[in-house]
Amino acid sequence: MDSEVANGVRLLAARSEHAEEAADVIVRSREAYLPYAPMVHSVEETRCWMRDVLIPGGGVTLALRGQAIVGVLAISTEAGVGWVDQLYLLPGAPGEGIGSLLLAHALTQLPQTVRLHTFQENTRARRFYEQRGFVPVAFTDGRDNEERCPDVLYEYRQPD
Repeated sequence: MDSEVANGVRLLAARSEHAEEAADVIVRSREAYLPYAPMVHSVEETRCWMRDVLIPGGGVTLALRGQAIVGVLAISTEAGVGWVDQLYLLPGAPGEGIGSLLLAHALTQLPQTVRLHTFQENTRARRFYEQRGFVPVAFTDGRDNEERCPDVLYEYRQPD
């Protein structure tokens, strides 16, 4: 998959050679937009996880502007339910339609029911998902995530 999209951004299936830059997008995004959520893994651990686990597992799509990665999406399916596992944008990229493009791509690849988690305090992400039809179905105190931050489980049911 390699498709041209608006504003000079294209989507590309991640390959092992993208691991370091893709991991750096996640780290930089978390530092910029999630200052309340502790980084529980080092940059090097995140790069190794991207290279050795996430990309080989499949379902990782990158948004590129030129040769630079500006967005990372990871999806999976479990027990007939689709999951948006990761959706991160390079700082400065939100508001350009890249997140919408990645989410729309995810919805074309996943089954009818799609779920995702985000932190309760991440109001920007919550607004983004709710504007696109995701509804909160559960709020937790964070004891089940690595950061121990209260989160929200969202669900989206694709039209038949």
